[in-house]
Amino acid sequence: MVMKGLLTFPSMPSIVSTGVTAGPLEKKSPFQASFDKIYEDERCDMKTNEQGHSKLMEDACMIALSKIDKIPSDADFLLTGDLVNQMTPSNFFATTVGIPYIGMFSACATSVSSLLLAALLTEANMSKIAIAGSSSQHNAIERQFRYPIEYGAQKGDTAQWTVTAAGAAAVTPFQDGVPSIVCGTIGRAIDMGMTDPLNMGAAMAPAAADTLKRHLEGHGTSASDYDLIMTGDLATVGFSIFKELAKNQGITEFDNFSDAGMEFYGNNPDFMAGASGAGCSAAVYFSEVYQKIKDKEYKKVLLIATGALLSPLSYQQGDTIPCIAHAVELTMK
Repeated sequence: MVMKGLLTFPSMPSIVSTGVTAGPLEKKSPFQASFDKIYEDERCDMKTNEQGHSKLMEDACMIALSKIDKIPSDADFLLTGDLVNQMTPSNFFATTVGIPYIGMFSACATSVSSLLLAALLTEANMSKIAIAGSSSQHNAIERQFRYPIEYGAQKGDTAQWTVTAAGAAAVTPFQDGVPSIVCGTIGRAIDMGMTDPLNMGAAMAPAAADTLKRHLEGHGTSASDYDLIMTGDLATVGFSIFKELAKNQGITEFDNFSDAGMEFYGNNPDFMAGASGAGCSAAVYFSEVYQKIKDKEYKKVLLIATGALLSPLSYQQGDTIPCIAHAVELTMK
């Protein structure tokens, strides 16, 4: 049977620059030294959380462009998304830069789905510069999917903390000296019947394991071929389940496995099981991981961003939570 959802990029589109922005609490992240800009105000000195959310992504985009001496009018496509109703922050940000825009929604997996589409457009010779990315803002997301923070609702150990962060990557035809996109795998929506929005890691783990299996088998690689395999935001609970599922695939060594959500706040118990949000994987992938590939500390990396495809409507109606995971493989030629 031919495996579906596999992507290869013979021309090796390159990520020539990135931009990462984050909120004040994200100073507690061990990755913070690699972030380009950290705000002192959760709302980025804007009037509302959603306006601050939009500002996060706008600044990440502008930083990525500035690093290659470009301006928005030089970019061919803008591919970005978030978790707020109809991606309101991304939509408003798109109006400020004027780049032809495709709104992307893969929940917290948007960091990779946007990168894969940018690579496809580049591979097809339809784009010279595409901006890919995603973002989240803690207060805006918590209010939408769980409870307004003013309620002071108590959360259990399985809950995760939505990060205030954004990440953007500028994708171009192949260039020497920067990480390139080799291949990828589009995930399948998987629903294991879970309904608890405060246990996202467990809900997403099966989708991550499915994408890992399909990527390794479909592209003829093994887990040991990679310097790093990093999932998006499974956090401690989901990452543990993910490893158990990977063992069923015959994987026994996990020294090169990690999870951005589990590590984002340095295992600080104040953040429960760890971090989540569309800005979580984007901030880590496009800062420290990107730089380590660029510095040749990592030669071959597999990033598997995970997303829970619930909505306020589905949650309020008691529906289950379908999940997705997309994979992208990066290397230095």
